[in-house]
Amino acid sequence: MWGHSPGFELRDNSPETLGADATLPSGFWRYFVFDDPKWDGSSFDFDKDVAFADRKVGAAMNNFDTDLRAFKARGGKLIHYHGWSDAQPSPANSVDYFGRVQKSLGADTGDFYRLFMVPGMGHCGGGPGTDQFDKVATIRAWVEQGKAPKLILAEHKSDGRTDRSRPLCPHPQIAKYRGSGNTDDAANFACAVP
Repeated sequence: MWGHSPGFELRDNSPETLGADATLPSGFWRYFVFDDPKWDGSSFDFDKDVAFADRKVGAAMNNFDTDLRAFKARGGKLIHYHGWSDAQPSPANSVDYFGRVQKSLGADTGDFYRLFMVPGMGHCGGGPGTDQFDKVATIRAWVEQGKAPKLILAEHKSDGRTDRSRPLCPHPQIAKYRGSGNTDDAANFACAVP
């Protein structure tokens, strides 16, 4: 989800803290739980450390509350995105959560909450997918101008230049190739229900 949670800023752009590889678990314990860049996993004590983590970050990290009525009533808008290639947490968790919010509210949530799944994107970015998109402009247009995102134009960059673009579509839609034109150009794709 796009937003800010005080006290949970990433400390650097290394793959470990961004979670772009299998070292995510150590980055989580090192930076989120213990707030100690020198923490070493060899000192991990399952009996004590899991309980400590639950007390320290459990409420923020394990919040599965689907009752977003108060958020909606205040005029809140939520853009939730997740990479299909995220090693953890599982992208299926986001799809499941979105479905449970819809079930909980008993109505379509599209007027305030949209989920965008990003093919090929890892944890918060990276990978071969189109992981570059303007989250701020998208949410601002929705909040300030009432323009709910029907799609989000996303790009993949190599060596600082765009080499692929795709539309990110609101779940359950996906980007489908129109049948002609360059497959690296978003203009040749449309959002459709699979």
